[in-house]
Amino acid sequence: MDILRLNLEKNFLEVEPGLTDREAIEEANRCLYCYDAPCIQACPTGIDIPAFIKKIASGNLKGSAKTIMLSNPVGASCARVCPTEELCEGACVLNHSTKPIMIGKLQRYATDWAIRDGGVLFQAGRKNGKKVAVIGGGPAGLSAARELARLGYAVTIFEAESEAGGLNTYGIVSFRLPQNISFWEVNQVKSLGVQIRVNTRVGDDIEVSELLEQYDAIVLAIGMGKVPKLGIPGEDLQGVYDAIEFIKKTKTKQLTDRLVGKRVIVIGAGNTAIDAATCSVRLGAENVKILYRRTRGEMTAYEFEYEFAKQDGVEFRWLTAPKRIIGDGNGKVTHIECVRMELGEPDDDGRRRPVLIKGSEFTIPVDAVIKAIGQERHVELIEDLGLEHDHGVVKVNPETYQTSNPKVFACGDVIFEKGKGEAMVVAAAQQGKETAYGIHRYLTKTASETA
Repeated sequence: MDILRLNLEKNFLEVEPGLTDREAIEEANRCLYCYDAPCIQACPTGIDIPAFIKKIASGNLKGSAKTIMLSNPVGASCARVCPTEELCEGACVLNHSTKPIMIGKLQRYATDWAIRDGGVLFQAGRKNGKKVAVIGGGPAGLSAARELARLGYAVTIFEAESEAGGLNTYGIVSFRLPQNISFWEVNQVKSLGVQIRVNTRVGDDIEVSELLEQYDAIVLAIGMGKVPKLGIPGEDLQGVYDAIEFIKKTKTKQLTDRLVGKRVIVIGAGNTAIDAATCSVRLGAENVKILYRRTRGEMTAYEFEYEFAKQDGVEFRWLTAPKRIIGDGNGKVTHIECVRMELGEPDDDGRRRPVLIKGSEFTIPVDAVIKAIGQERHVELIEDLGLEHDHGVVKVNPETYQTSNPKVFACGDVIFEKGKGEAMVVAAAQQGKETAYGIHRYLTKTASETA
């Protein structure tokens, strides 16, 4: 059993190797260092990509890492999880002649050096006497906190989990994003004097009214919650998992052999569904299938995630929806009954609506079912703050990120509306920065008006 557990743990080591020193120098010297570089325009955080690559070529790795992290406070994580082929690398001018610069791997090379070096990259600004509370310590919250600290604000992050980092710490699989990368980014923020109160859930451990009274502004960066119910019979049976909690356990608890030789069904086709499926493979599952009620063309997972899952042997069953989960006499999952679908008219998000085909039911034997059909919203906290929202999507001024309560600003997944933009880590980081600037303008203007 110890040998089995050791093998499973090895399965969760980072898959993609970093560049060697020689590879990094050779790749950096391929860059044309374009004037008005299109790769900068394609990066949501506006990293000066030619500058950081040129610094790698000249051996200035600290300068390279600072250039990256100045624009993107979670740049080490994004080096691993950004869909670079759709963003910076997709915009590289060398796509038209040879192959694009490996920007993501060069970004990882520079930030990996900074992690090994252990130094502090930035300093806090001169204190201005103002206090800001950040609710949520994920990518958006950390980015907002970092920028606010650099502007001179006293910042406290309130984080419900035992560690900050949000999605990067708990929600992205270890073999793509090890926890130590996220922890380093968190520590870079803490080094600016930002206080992080973990295991502190706003509304339970500290009252909303207390934050509104004690702080000059609040950043709401709470992301989203657990996976919602499927709304079908049998989903409370033993062997049915929430994908978010499932992935979190692979990053926080000792791995077990409970899926060795088992048959697993994952419901959904987003990035979280892919992560749940590939985790299952690495936990020893004999067969893993993803069920999706639409087709490959409508799935929300990135293309590289899809290809990665296929390489892991994950099967995809398109136009298939679960109807009920069937168990044995002891309450354990044994089968899932499904139904065939066909595509109808487009939904509000532009994707064609799946329509049930009557009489097409069939069953699949299964030992575990993982739900990955999106996430619920933290509506109660949003309403406790008195914010205008649409089914948990907080409404903000798109330029300032200010909510209907002038003292509260919001960023990240809590303002993400399906069909409008992409819920990427790098986008959340940029929103966090812009939120900090919005707060700075608001508090500076308020101070001048009351002077």
